[in-house]
Order: sequence, then C-alpha cells, then structure tokens
Amino acid sequence: MQEDAPNVVRRAEVEALLDLVSEAVLIRDVEGRIVYWNRGAERIFGYAAAEAIGRNLDVIIPEKHRQRHWDGFVAAMAAGASKYGDNDLLAVPALTASGGIVSIEFSVVLLSGPDGTPGYIGAVIRDVTARRAQEKEIRQRLLAATPTPATP
Repeated sequence: MQEDAPNVVRRAEVEALLDLVSEAVLIRDVEGRIVYWNRGAERIFGYAAAEAIGRNLDVIIPEKHRQRHWDGFVAAMAAGASKYGDNDLLAVPALTASGGIVSIEFSVVLLSGPDGTPGYIGAVIRDVTARRAQEKEIRQRLLAATPTPATP
C-alpha cells in the first residue's frame, strides 16, 4: 500500500491566498519599510501596492500615534520579540489615502530574516469601522433609554 505524499503548499498558493483575503496583510522590514502589501490593504487604505511598497507605515498611522508606534517597533526589533502575544488583537485608528480615518484591529508577528534574526514584522489587519459605528449607536440608544434618577 502506497502512502499519500505530504500535503505541501507552494509559495504561489500562499501568495494567492494572501492576495484574495479581505483582510490587509502587510510585511515590513527591519528598517520599517513596507515590503509586502496585499489587495486587502489596497482596499482598506486606498494605496496601490506600488504606492505603498518601499514607504514606511506613517502613511497609515495618525500623527499622534507615530512616536508610540516607532518606539514599539524599535524595541521589538532590538529584543527579537513583540510584547504582544499570539492572542492579542490591537485596535487603533488608521489613515486612508483619501485622508479619512478607519478603525482597524490587527495582530502582529515577528518574522525571521535569512540569517535567523528578526528581519520583518507582519500584520493582519481588519477594517472594523462599520462595527465600531454600530457599537457606538447601540451604546447611545441604551444611554437614551436608561431612566435618569430623579434629583430631590
């Protein structure tokens, strides 16, 4: 009886998957430059891959959040580890090419370079703007429906 060959996924299939998912998938190098930007990122942020690759992430980070972002990026690359774990989902506002703001949730992973040291940071990002707006509306309706105690 012949055993089945192991299921091997080629790089082409992985890249096709990453390009078809609705989430943004991006990868940055040790210098902070974007080296991978999928179609989900194009849809969410409005920059074509050709416009984003080679730039740093400041194109989508609001000014008031940039210093904190870069401090965390430098620390993670120096330590070879992120302070965020596998189950951490981060939520922040982000900029779009048109100047708008979207609410995003994302997870990050450190990826090794060719020599085994941290060389890249990958992120999977989801646009949650519509959900955040619905949650805000529900909170406002609940507040409006809650009776206010009478003041003597």
